[in-house]
Amino acid sequence: MRKLRAGILPAVVFGLLFTGFGLCGANEVLKDPTTGRPVRYGGRFETRRTVSVPPYLQRAREMRGVWVATVENIDFGRHTDAAGFKRDFIAVVNNLQRAKFNAIFFQVRPMCDAFYPSKHNPWSRWMTGKEGQAIPNFDPLAFMVAEAHKRGLEFHAWLNPYRVNAGAQVGKTAYLKTLDNKSFAKRNPGLVLESKLANGRYSLFLNPGEPRVVEHIADTIAEILENYPVDAIHFDDYFYLYSDIGTIDSASFQRNNPGRLSLEDWRRGNVDKAIYTVKKTVDAYNRRSGRKVAFGVSPFGIWANKKSNPNGSLTGGKQSYYAQYADTRGWVRKGWVDYIIPQLYWPFSHEVAAYAALADWWSDAVKGTRVRLFIGQGLYRVGAERIWQPRELVDQMRYNQMLFNVDGTVIFSYRNVFMPGNGQMKEAVSRILQGCWRYPARLPDYPNVR
Repeated sequence: MRKLRAGILPAVVFGLLFTGFGLCGANEVLKDPTTGRPVRYGGRFETRRTVSVPPYLQRAREMRGVWVATVENIDFGRHTDAAGFKRDFIAVVNNLQRAKFNAIFFQVRPMCDAFYPSKHNPWSRWMTGKEGQAIPNFDPLAFMVAEAHKRGLEFHAWLNPYRVNAGAQVGKTAYLKTLDNKSFAKRNPGLVLESKLANGRYSLFLNPGEPRVVEHIADTIAEILENYPVDAIHFDDYFYLYSDIGTIDSASFQRNNPGRLSLEDWRRGNVDKAIYTVKKTVDAYNRRSGRKVAFGVSPFGIWANKKSNPNGSLTGGKQSYYAQYADTRGWVRKGWVDYIIPQLYWPFSHEVAAYAALADWWSDAVKGTRVRLFIGQGLYRVGAERIWQPRELVDQMRYNQMLFNVDGTVIFSYRNVFMPGNGQMKEAVSRILQGCWRYPARLPDYPNVR
């Protein structure tokens, strides 16, 4: 989702966080906080158009979600006993219910591991502090889904399909030795790719070009579906690495490329196969069970820049289509996902990734499909620099209301909502919760679910 940051979230008293704000503003032309001039619609790529937003009008149905990241214990701490886990998770869902959220995106597979008893993956180190170590006589996922549902919250099981680590000081051979014997990566070192990062650390991830990796991902999803009444299966933005990986997968490329595709198209095809397989796995389960579990992805916010692709956006940043080989627009157009949550972690006044141009692009991307569009908003950015003012996220929500295809918001992340890191972030939270989300909202349905 973003650069990893360690920390354990202590207990928070909900009522201390928020002061009241009125309605979310009148119809107005937005101003660049760094210049005082009207915001340019597309940053440096469209300078003539300005951006206006209407007053906020609460909807009867909209997504109001939040990501709870367990990797590095960003949003949820480690526990060795069921009582502590239960206490802290109940605090989480109670806070969400009081704040008028209606969905939780909880990370149950941070790094080829599990927050539930699994035949395919070891217990997560981020759960107890040691990979493979369980909380005795306790199934965390069963408990979490039940408690979320008691409070009217959808539970989206958030998985990272490929990541083995987020960067280690030691290389592949040494790192795999540290993993639990149940780890798919440890049992199949030949299916793990290693890339040296710019900071000198080593990043490991499952090789998307190997069919056994796709099978493992599908088996992992099927196990969750068969054992837990989750409302959705959810992937984040990590596919191939953001950084250049060179030709580390050349052997797989030569062996598993009967169509003689280019390396870039072959890699995109590999990720396509995983997404398609998961969608088919979820659909098959729904047909057998009569349930309506959704499958969704939260990708990096830029699919492609218009300069690189005629179908791209008025942007100039990194592109998931070319950098990560993730054809997120294609998945939408083909109906391989039931919802998509692009991470639009930029403000209106950004020079190369202006919010308005990107929100419009994504609204157009889902037009004519049955795929729901929610916007991922980066609360953690507020207050980090002058361009990120407390009103930014509410202004984005106001703008979204002009886009027929936008059906709500998911915020990164829980810690930032209930333990804001600075005064401006705290004000931003108050503007959303006290100014905009005064009343509950029902969740939209997922018309693409089969």
